[in-house]
Amino acid sequence: MLPQNYFKLDNPAWYALTEKHHQFAIGTNAIKKYQRYVAPWLAYHSSNSNILTEIDPFVATGESCYVFDVLPALPENYIHETTVHCLQMICEQPISNHQQTAAIKKIEDASAEELEALINLVQPGYYSPGTKLMGEYYGIWQDGKLVAAAGERICMAEFTEVSGVVTHPDYTGKKYAQQLVTHVTNKNFEAGLIPYLHVAESNERAIRLYEYLGFSIRRKIDVYKIKKLY
Repeated sequence: MLPQNYFKLDNPAWYALTEKHHQFAIGTNAIKKYQRYVAPWLAYHSSNSNILTEIDPFVATGESCYVFDVLPALPENYIHETTVHCLQMICEQPISNHQQTAAIKKIEDASAEELEALINLVQPGYYSPGTKLMGEYYGIWQDGKLVAAAGERICMAEFTEVSGVVTHPDYTGKKYAQQLVTHVTNKNFEAGLIPYLHVAESNERAIRLYEYLGFSIRRKIDVYKIKKLY
């Protein structure tokens, strides 16, 4: 992969919506968002400070969206709800320092509702009913139920975001997340893709895990949540 392609990671949703996920995109030539049932992300590629006025016809009243890195000026019918300070991490070689102790299975459509419930239990707000369409998700089942998962979300031609890394609170401490991240990461390397992820800067436990697996911090990147009022 040519090093200059790494600039796409500074605006991941934009390049996903214009490349691998173009079929999920709505908006204009300068600003796009995922269809509401797929994901709550929007992105822009313009120096126009009033760019958010272009997306207004594609956002429903009461709908919340997430924006990476830089928040443009908000029209009067939008509010800024929250900001999450994140680290963007990248892995540039397959993970070898792992031991798989649990069976990992691809999450099929029959388990889609179970996946949605688990992710929204642990990470509410970032997963929509159609998010599973953005990539492949894998899980670990115990006692007849899905207890841990990880998958692929904002995907570009060269990069795949590892996302939805969750473990049910009753099943933590068993290294399920470590095994699932390893599985998804190595799967993408086999396909010639570079895995990356986003983690809250305050989530020190997760950051230590990702560093142990071979991910390194590429940059800090903020995530802004905005909402259309009317």
